[in-house]
Amino acid sequence: MAISNAYPATRVILAFCWIYIRKFQSRQESEVISTITAICALAIALITSALLPVDIFLVSFMKYPNGTYKVSISSANTSRQIEDTVLYGYYTLYSIILFCVFLWIPFVYFYYEERDDDNMNKCSQVKNALKYTVGFVIVCIVLLLIGAFVPLEPPPAQNSTQWEKVQYLFEELGSSHGLPALSFSISSLTLIGMLAVITYTAYGMSVLPLNLIKGTRSVAYERLENTEDIDDVEHQIENLKSKCKDGRPLSSRDRNNLQELEGKLQVLRRRGRHLEIAERNCCTKVGSALRPLKILMGIFFVMVALLFIVALFISNLDKALHSAGISSGFIIFGTNLTNPLNELLLALQPVFPLDYILITVITMYFVLTSMAGIRNMGIWFFWIRLYKIRPKRTRPQALLFLCMILLLIVLHTSYMIYSLAPQYVMYGSQKYLMAPAGPTSGNTTFGTTRICDADAPEDQCTVTRSYLFLHKFWFFSTIYYFGNWAFIGAFLIGLVVSCCRGKKSVIEGEVEADDSDISDDEYMH
Repeated sequence: MAISNAYPATRVILAFCWIYIRKFQSRQESEVISTITAICALAIALITSALLPVDIFLVSFMKYPNGTYKVSISSANTSRQIEDTVLYGYYTLYSIILFCVFLWIPFVYFYYEERDDDNMNKCSQVKNALKYTVGFVIVCIVLLLIGAFVPLEPPPAQNSTQWEKVQYLFEELGSSHGLPALSFSISSLTLIGMLAVITYTAYGMSVLPLNLIKGTRSVAYERLENTEDIDDVEHQIENLKSKCKDGRPLSSRDRNNLQELEGKLQVLRRRGRHLEIAERNCCTKVGSALRPLKILMGIFFVMVALLFIVALFISNLDKALHSAGISSGFIIFGTNLTNPLNELLLALQPVFPLDYILITVITMYFVLTSMAGIRNMGIWFFWIRLYKIRPKRTRPQALLFLCMILLLIVLHTSYMIYSLAPQYVMYGSQKYLMAPAGPTSGNTTFGTTRICDADAPEDQCTVTRSYLFLHKFWFFSTIYYFGNWAFIGAFLIGLVVSCCRGKKSVIEGEVEADDSDISDDEYMH
């Protein structure tokens, strides 16, 4: 039944990905292979983000609200089978992500880059693309080998032979079914995803709600302002040209000024055409009518973002006060400070399925705010802007970068949600029976029902598979901990910047000075 219900959800995700990619894709530079790759990569990112709520639901589904195991899952084999199913789901999706990040997306990117050379045939394009992709594959293999052969348990004694030590490493790899190898590779990618979350998600969480609240500038006012700017620039151009009416050549300074003014005039005229289309557009009129709803949504998103930041701050403060420090990866078992989001999820447990809906909404919220952050900022490499993300004007390389960044962000999202609600992400809505201290009468067993936490017996509570992936290596957890503080700082900075900025234009990002007339005509048609 779960599989049959997954098919409609998958179709919805694929439809959304197709619409999203087609909305931003440049019609002039589009290519089938890059389009399919972008759609599939985006779909994989969304499907992977949905795996955490499924993981939490399945471990919670094993038990009744009174803390006893369900009859159909009471046997150890059945419980183990459910855990393995989720684990194989992570294996599959994480392996696909590795394949996309280290092989498929780089190959398609370099293949498209080689297409610019008109003298190159298809075979040469494929060869050159594979040549550049080999470097990514080597990095992936190195990460897998490091993860596979870094022992997590104490090694044999020093007096052991070299063969015994090698045999021990292979036994470690076989006993864990390759989990450390995959976990190390994914954790390495998650570090890059952490940087993307700090950059794009933090900014998206601040800019998305404030843009909804502030809205856009009036189209009529923008057209009037643009017309005045055109008249002013035309007047300046006429003044400069009047200097050479008697046959005298313009000075180099005047020629430069004239060239700049003509370029500015061209942009203003294109801007005027876009504003004219926007004024007639039905979407603009509908957006104006839905203005009160947008304000309410913006206020709601601001409250959600602030709730996340407060929960993340309390979680990090709890780790700083009650963990063993850097050497333990700031890992704590349970919560010592009251975390509002964790408490909210636990409070919603009795009303099925409100807690699962909320954790799914939280996951999707992170993905959507990340997409909003990338949309507003573009693709950056440190201080260099590589690509812009604009409707109907985005290059295939930019879409591939966007999808790769989203894949990396999704990997870090699981740790972010764990930081927001650690107890719930570990155990879901599971409860267990705590045996009474005194003797029991007859054959009746009495006990108190408690929510699963770190103090619960191991055979009474099942930890989510996601938690095992997140905390396989302590040094990654340490870096994630400091990354959470950086995320809080980036969000606050983005919030201040977004508050100080005025309303955005109704044609924000549609007209740029470096756009060609061909791309402009393509957009308008």
